[in-house]
Amino acid sequence: MSRRWLITGCSGGLGRVLAEAVLERGDRVLATARDPRTLETLVAHHPQTCRATTLDVTRAGDAAAAVALAEREFGGLDVLVNNAGHGLVGAIEEGTPAEYRPLFETNVFGVIETTRAALPALRASGGGRIVMMSSGAGIAGSAGSGYYNATKFAVEGLSEALAQEVAPFGIATTIVEPGPFRTEFLGRSMRMAAAEMPEYAETAGGRRRYRADHDGRQAGDPQKAIDVLLRAVDAERPPLHLPLGDRTYSLARTKFAAFLESMQEWEPLASTTSFDPA
Repeated sequence: MSRRWLITGCSGGLGRVLAEAVLERGDRVLATARDPRTLETLVAHHPQTCRATTLDVTRAGDAAAAVALAEREFGGLDVLVNNAGHGLVGAIEEGTPAEYRPLFETNVFGVIETTRAALPALRASGGGRIVMMSSGAGIAGSAGSGYYNATKFAVEGLSEALAQEVAPFGIATTIVEPGPFRTEFLGRSMRMAAAEMPEYAETAGGRRRYRADHDGRQAGDPQKAIDVLLRAVDAERPPLHLPLGDRTYSLARTKFAAFLESMQEWEPLASTTSFDPA
């Protein structure tokens, strides 16, 4: 059965690859971007099943207008993909409000507003899907990515709560956690803190060097990532968390092992914090 999708951030990256893959298999897609001119070829290649519109997730009213368009053109909505986002590299001390507040507006508040706008349509469809594009950066923090980590950690917590709230409506939520894939993310989608302090050269500075050295040379194949994502969306019981790429699995295992080790060390003391019996 053909599904009806609304995907944010389709101008490039995984969002573009996803939109193309969904259209190739015959589903209907409302592709969105801040500049809809970047979507013209999608519509030209799939004039019967693809529609495109402007959606700046930070601008009030855009998300509601996009959902309304999907309902008019397709008769409803089955899958929402919150993909739009960008990154910021810099130490916490290096970042300024002018640099990190827009990151939160897009990666966190934009996701919230788009999801809120889509939920009535998804509830009406029954058996819908919500795909939240998080990141390996939503699993573990790393020097130089703290602000980006914070936005993706927020998406993780939001999505886990959302999954519980919408499950009674038959809506499944999947948090996708990609590692490094060969997209434009380290290029046009990554911003750099203007201040570069020598005190952080050996910590946060490593992330700056990583960006310069790996842009366009990431190991991950975007098409393979989207193939896995589609299998998850189609599954009868989609996973709540979907790490993508071997690096993300290694990152998660390292973090969880350290977390468990710390718990085991401190639990005998730290769990004895209740009031003493009367």
